[in-house]
Amino acid sequence: MNKLENHTDDSRHTERHHRIKKVTLWGCLVNVVLFVFKLIAGILGASAAMIADAVHSLSDFLTDGIVLLFVKLSSKPQDEDHDYGHGKYETVATMLVGLMLLAVGIVMGYNAIAKIVDFSNGKALAAPGKIALIAALVSIVLKEWAYRFTIRCGKREQSQLVIANAWHHRSDALSSIGTSLGIGGAIFLGSKWAVLDPIAAGIVCLFIIRTSYYLIDNAFGELMEKSLPKEIEDEMMHIAEEEEGVSGIHHLRTRCIGSHFAIEMHIRMDGTLSLNEAHDRTSNIEKRLKQRYGELTHVIIHTEPLKKEE
Repeated sequence: MNKLENHTDDSRHTERHHRIKKVTLWGCLVNVVLFVFKLIAGILGASAAMIADAVHSLSDFLTDGIVLLFVKLSSKPQDEDHDYGHGKYETVATMLVGLMLLAVGIVMGYNAIAKIVDFSNGKALAAPGKIALIAALVSIVLKEWAYRFTIRCGKREQSQLVIANAWHHRSDALSSIGTSLGIGGAIFLGSKWAVLDPIAAGIVCLFIIRTSYYLIDNAFGELMEKSLPKEIEDEMMHIAEEEEGVSGIHHLRTRCIGSHFAIEMHIRMDGTLSLNEAHDRTSNIEKRLKQRYGELTHVIIHTEPLKKEE
């Protein structure tokens, strides 16, 4: 790779890091505001669901810190010690975000179950105040907004870590929906229905745990060099077959390196072609693959002559 290509890659990494950092900082601001507001509302409104929701917003804030740190590390270009770049940092961070979500879901679920058990044993639960309901409704609006601008960035930059962080925002919005229903029911139906508050918190936990499982499973698959989905591999083979004179595509190997793909394949071409002609056709395939999956896609193509029977 020459100096110009190195400079271009460095520039792409820098621009990508800047865009992700900007979006994450906005999400960070939303989380700080909501954490303080929901914690105060939960205490003043005597709402276990709202306090649990505040803890969830705090975990979102900590997640933003992880995203900022690991995206900076993963944006470093390849060097002598990392021939494939530093993209796996994003995968590790995605795993951490998923584990944090899982921990939040388990703790919230445990607290919700404990309150439900207390209620079933005859212990009276305090009905939450209206300030807790207001905080839940504000949280729904702000967190859904944070999800939308974060998921757009994650898909544009092809970053699983940013997409994971977006789902962390969405899980908080879902949490607040459940919280608002529980708090609203406990407020307007009377103290006999105060148990709706911890029930809502428990239902929200199931959504949070489900999301955490999805993130952990995907990150673990990447760390274990799991192949890309079959439909993507089929598309890659189709792109290669579009090149004139190419056939017999085999030994296709794919994997994720952070936010970009690594592709290896063997192709067959007419053995009478000159080295320059074979190289040009192979370069055309590589170019089309990068146009489809991003300029940072790692492509290795091994060329073989057609078999006699072919």
